[in-house]
This record gives sequence, C-alpha cells and structure tokens, in this order.
Amino acid sequence: MKVALVTGASSGIGESTAVELQKAGYTVYAAARRVRRMEGLAARGIRTLLMDVTDDESMAGGVGKIIAETGRIDLLVNNAGYGSYGAVEDVPLDEARYQFEVNVFGLARLIQLVAPHMRAAGSGRIVNISSIGGRIYEPLGAWYHSTKFAVEGLSDSVRLELKPFGIDVVVVQPGGIKTEWGGIAVGNLEKTSGGGAYEGQVRQLAGFHAQMGRASEPKVIADVVVKAARARRPRTRYAAGFGAKPMLFARGVLPDRAFDAMFLGLMRRFG
Repeated sequence: MKVALVTGASSGIGESTAVELQKAGYTVYAAARRVRRMEGLAARGIRTLLMDVTDDESMAGGVGKIIAETGRIDLLVNNAGYGSYGAVEDVPLDEARYQFEVNVFGLARLIQLVAPHMRAAGSGRIVNISSIGGRIYEPLGAWYHSTKFAVEGLSDSVRLELKPFGIDVVVVQPGGIKTEWGGIAVGNLEKTSGGGAYEGQVRQLAGFHAQMGRASEPKVIADVVVKAARARRPRTRYAAGFGAKPMLFARGVLPDRAFDAMFLGLMRRFG
C-alpha cells in the first residue's frame, strides 16, 4: 500500500485531500499544527501528525516517524500555506519573511527530507499546491503572489532534478476555493492597509474576493491531487476551481497592460 504525507491537513484542501487519498487506497499521514482539528480524520483511520512547516525539527521528526512506521513515502502533498495581503509599503518585512517561510521554505524543506527516500525506492511523486496566483497578480497581494511565483519556479527546477530518479513533481493551481484562506487574506488586508492611502483599493479588492461565495468546494482540488497521484504520466500542472482556467487563459493571451486593465476593471465592478 502506498504512503502519502499531506501537509496543512487540518481544514480545506488538505483535509479533503487526505480523505480522498485514503479512499483511493493510500495510507495517509495528515500533518498540521492544529492536531485537534484533525480528530475527524483520525476517526476515519487517517494517521495524524503534529507538524509546523516553519520548524525544522517538527518536519524532520514527522518524516522520520513515517519512515520508521512504514519504511516509505510514495507521495508528498505540499499543501500548507496562507495568504497575507496588504500594500508592499504597509506590510512589515517580518510578516513577508514569515509568509515565505510557510509557503516556500517549508515546502522546499519537506522535499529535501522525502527525496532521499523516494530516490532510494526509484519512484515517488511530489504534488505542490500552488495557486493561479503563481501565474497572475493583483494589487495588495505582492508578497503572497511572490511566494506562489517562487513555488512555480522551484517546482519546475526540482522536476528536472528528480526526473532521472523516477520522481515526478506536479503543480496544482487552485482558483477560488471555499476555505479559510479568503477570510484570512481579506482580514489581513483590511488590518494592514484598510485605513491609509490604499483604502480605496482595499475596498475594491475585498469586494472582488467576496465573490468567493461562488467558489468551488475543496474536493475539486482533492480530486485533482488524486488524479495527479495515480496518473501513469502526470501533467506538470493542473488548474481547477472557480475561475482558474479563464484567468490563466486571459493571462496567457493578454499583454501585461491589457491584463492590468481587465483586473482593475473587475475590482471596480465588485468594489
């Protein structure tokens, strides 16, 4: 039976992914800081781990536990991450650094930890949950988008590094998904830049993100992860969820200034 490690599994995409992978026959280790939030997963027979992706000892200990208990890790789903919004002028650099620690360096460290075991086995798959935000951009989200652009570039390079060892690296790019992410992002946005020079943009962007009431359920992304995990020859990228494919198409065909105008127009409409 194949073994999977899913980070950020206490809610949303990570929780749903853990469930769907178990249904697909994997022995699943669900990892998160909030272990009590994973009691439902534990009740299903999913193995839960306390893991903080900003703490090296926590990550190394979690991977070591899985290897000790099963002798293998066949699938790593790097899902842990969050969005912290605000104008670059307003966001403290400590907050920006922390967002990189969670969204990029934690992901990279787990790749470092699992790759030797996959390489020894001659097979494995790493699925990095990025975002359409790794290909598009918006005002007041510079630090978040920077982390996801980094995930995209890191994944491309690592894919080439690990391919000779039988290890596939896949990127999943969610669009609008019904998770805690939106509330956290908008809350940080309003706290950081809501009362200053960017107040008008904050109001417009918050209105735009409020459209996430039309967002897709987390299972949409969980199903894509399972598809990517089980495919004989997976794609390098999968995009899914509300608005994902139209936004990526627009970014691909429109010049920068035309995309700028389109996005600002959407913000004015919803703001």
